[in-house]
Amino acid sequence: MERIERHASFGGWQDVYQHQSDILKCAMNFSIYLPPHAKDEKLPVIYWLSGLTCNEQNFITKAGAQKYASENKVIIVAPDTSPRGDNIADDAAYDLGQGAGFYLNATQAPWSEHYQMYDYIVHELRALIDENFPSKRVQSIMGHSAGGHGALVIGLSNPDIYQSISAFSPIVAPSQVPWGQKAFKAYLGDDQLLWRRYDAVELIKSGAARKPILVDQGSADSFLEEQLKPELLSDACCEMNYPVTLNMREGYDHSYYFIASFIEAHIQFHSAELNR
Repeated sequence: MERIERHASFGGWQDVYQHQSDILKCAMNFSIYLPPHAKDEKLPVIYWLSGLTCNEQNFITKAGAQKYASENKVIIVAPDTSPRGDNIADDAAYDLGQGAGFYLNATQAPWSEHYQMYDYIVHELRALIDENFPSKRVQSIMGHSAGGHGALVIGLSNPDIYQSISAFSPIVAPSQVPWGQKAFKAYLGDDQLLWRRYDAVELIKSGAARKPILVDQGSADSFLEEQLKPELLSDACCEMNYPVTLNMREGYDHSYYFIASFIEAHIQFHSAELNR
């Protein structure tokens, strides 16, 4: 593991590391913000999953999260969104292949050799953070768009690992929208039962363990009606009596201007749960 960037920020350090992933079979970057802390102090961790076309840089340069991570004394880890490299399967479209791993374990060629982002996030990256940084070994997860999908699915599927879940503009029902259907068919084939394992609405309908969920969605989001459909999440939670906070934010779009406007509330939400 090699540190490739370091920036002082709000009394702590915004770092970027590169390591060789055994699960993804390629070099991977991740960013990590370390707030100011005592020498032997252990801190809770929040994982951030970014959306389509993003990498480990988008969140740390645009969200303005470091100030609030410093104030709440939480580590924030933001990995890349997919395996990358000349020998890694890719697609010309922005919503498939490199930059669009969708946080699942692919079963179909040519994707299955490298596209195992679910296992990378849940197992390999988490172990790397816990072993090499001042982690308290308690964590929550959040994300944006396709990363919001990833945060919901990973959090709901691993309630023993993640204390709370939040998302900005998430793809809540990928089985029912074009982005998700395209990715699922390519990565997972035609097995609809397998699709459900990576669909937050289906997981809630199947009786997922209850964890606190916070979702923010902009009313002026250009992807709202076709790709995001937050009402499907709201309906599923209502049907299953699953507690969720869904905030519709008037006038906000899909951008990091939206995320930066409400990231403080998300960090405070997770910090409260992580420190219970």
